[in-house]
Amino acid sequence: MSEIKKIGILTSGGDCAGLNAVIMSVVNAAAKLGWEVYGIHDGTDGLTNRPLSYEVLTVNNFSDSPWPRLAGSYLGSLNTGVKKESQEEIAARFGEGVRELGLDAVVVVGGDGSMNIVSNYCKSAGVKMVGIPKTIDNDTPLTDYSVGFDTACEACTKALDDLVTTARSHHRALILEVMGRDAGHLAMHAAVAGFADVCLVPEIPYSLAGIINKLESVKKSGRTHALIVVSEGVKTETGEAVTAAKNMVGEKINGGIGDYLSKLINSNYSGFQTRVTKLGHVQRSGTPTSFDRSLAVILGSEAIRLLQQGHTDRMVAYTNGKVQSFALDEVVAAGTTGLDANSPYVKAARLIGMYVGEEQ
Repeated sequence: MSEIKKIGILTSGGDCAGLNAVIMSVVNAAAKLGWEVYGIHDGTDGLTNRPLSYEVLTVNNFSDSPWPRLAGSYLGSLNTGVKKESQEEIAARFGEGVRELGLDAVVVVGGDGSMNIVSNYCKSAGVKMVGIPKTIDNDTPLTDYSVGFDTACEACTKALDDLVTTARSHHRALILEVMGRDAGHLAMHAAVAGFADVCLVPEIPYSLAGIINKLESVKKSGRTHALIVVSEGVKTETGEAVTAAKNMVGEKINGGIGDYLSKLINSNYSGFQTRVTKLGHVQRSGTPTSFDRSLAVILGSEAIRLLQQGHTDRMVAYTNGKVQSFALDEVVAAGTTGLDANSPYVKAARLIGMYVGEEQ
């Protein structure tokens, strides 16, 4: 059994709905064991910057508070991709921060990239670590769902519900560009739930002819409007990136495929005029769904149970209807999980007549 007395918790990477419910779950479960919980501000920055930035968290922070019901992160988050210092330098300062606070373990709420990076920091610092998967992209391996994905799907589906009325009024084919990085989970789930006519994802090649054929079939059916969902990571028909934009450290920035397709369709097909809606960071916000709240509580409490039993370097997961955990080395080896081209969602979409790219 573990001799843990004091733990830290931080949220890393892009924010999403459900993070605050995770924090609440971790704090409450740890409090039952008599552990002290330090909330680390702004991801790893709270431990690597000087002075340290943190606060002691108790059940009183959330017992009569709206925070567990809100999106965003109570503690603030950090995208490690924009840090310019070397990983060795950050790891050394991280270890100093851990020792200054006297932490015995750290709970990291993040995607696969964040957990990989921070787990290395924790190993260097000699502190236990358990990860909790969260991302609207749902591309963290070995878990069926990550915290935040379900709420993002709800935001995208609601957008389609709202767009269909104006599409019908003006006889247009409206394009909704959604997030997801290089994974098409969010686009495909929303397209199926929102009854779209076309859904393009990075994992499945498409053709302009295929899109136009679908729009023409819609028009011939007598319907005067259509909905197209496209994931931000989709490339051109020939496999080229739509934009060459990069962030501060040279990583690519997705986006722009909606406008690209709109111009392409309008130049080659007169049956529908297109307009583009880029949903953007609205997908990270909104009231967390009941599923995301429940998942947050389940995974947060399981993280504390693992630490209590002496486990470390593991990620909790919800897989095949069961709460499990996997070694972080196994998570990293599995890599980012894209949409399976033969998933039930893709199969169902094809069966109901949605165009989701070329069949392989």
